[in-house]
Amino acid sequence: MTHHHSADRFDFDVLIVGAGLVGSSLLCALEPAIREYGIKVALVESCDLDEPRQRPPSFDARASALSYGTRRIYEALDLWQTIESDASPILEVHVSDKGHFGMTRLHHQDERVPALGYVVENHCLGEALLTRLKQLQKQESVSVLSPEQVKSLAPVPGGMEVMLSTQSVKASLVVLADGGRSGLMDQLRIVKDTHHYAQHAVIANLTLDRPHQGTAYERFAGKGPMALLPLKGNQSALVWTVPDEEIHEIRSLDDADFIQSVQARFGYRGGRFLSVGKRDIYPLSMTLAKEQVRPGLVVLGNAAHAIHPVAGQGYNLAIRDTLALAENIQTSLSEGLAVGQLSRLLAYQASQQQDQAVTTGFCDTLVKLFAREDRLSILARNLGLVGLDRLKPVKSRFVQKAMGL
Repeated sequence: MTHHHSADRFDFDVLIVGAGLVGSSLLCALEPAIREYGIKVALVESCDLDEPRQRPPSFDARASALSYGTRRIYEALDLWQTIESDASPILEVHVSDKGHFGMTRLHHQDERVPALGYVVENHCLGEALLTRLKQLQKQESVSVLSPEQVKSLAPVPGGMEVMLSTQSVKASLVVLADGGRSGLMDQLRIVKDTHHYAQHAVIANLTLDRPHQGTAYERFAGKGPMALLPLKGNQSALVWTVPDEEIHEIRSLDDADFIQSVQARFGYRGGRFLSVGKRDIYPLSMTLAKEQVRPGLVVLGNAAHAIHPVAGQGYNLAIRDTLALAENIQTSLSEGLAVGQLSRLLAYQASQQQDQAVTTGFCDTLVKLFAREDRLSILARNLGLVGLDRLKPVKSRFVQKAMGL
């Protein structure tokens, strides 16, 4: 019984480039299709996945905010139980505009969910996905090509030819999930729209003098938002958006002055900051790929859309795309169609278009609105926060959207 027509002479039905969080999640989401249809799936990764990973010192570990919707996806993929013990629940979100009257609080009880979201250290997510990947490899369900580099991609009838460092393979569908860093998008001349915010993100973990009780803060403190996300113990992850012109000064601060600076900007509603871990600083921009699909090709994750971290939506959007793509592949197989067929991939893109437009637009608007210092913008956003707090149905719709439901 043939399911994939011209793919019979292909080495793989689906070849995923990049074993990061998005590429590995896609592999897990394809497990039912591998079992049911016996499709051949490969993952190509430039790092050696058999090398023991360096676990970051726990105080410096970087974390991601997972929405409740992402938790549900990981539950469906049988991954949540391995992640749950490392996840810090977000029970309440406190949004405020420093020095102004606007404020809103979002509670998990109002939405009848155990948590609005979770904060999970990236290496814990990575370990859970890698463990599953190794299991699939052991069962010979997937091929893992690592360490292996993709040198070039070229369209061929019915799919793509993939030139690797050591060999050349053909696949019906190639998924670029390498964060857009490999240069393959440039090589394929996939144009990206980039908007630079003239801001940097400063990321660090802080210890507080009191339990955070699962509260996340989004504090608009003039010139750029500050988010504080609950971690294990009395720790919180800081994501501080700083204008370019201030970054040199902040980079040069020692820990004590840095803590003082954060405290002065954030205020004391989360408590007193006692110590800070390693700081990471990177420039902020919004990058959107002009094309996310071509015959035999899909661009996924940060390669497709990298957005401002203000509302912690980037990874969650990528995971929703990932699940939609896996479902699209499953449907193609059930209908006896090639998984890389353009009409099928365009259907995937159409299914995600609104979610992507709303999420990227929302984050972009939020950043621009709260960076403004004129009185009219300040008044508008504060009335918006108060209105959101009072209008329960609107608030609930907003929270459901933020939870990815």
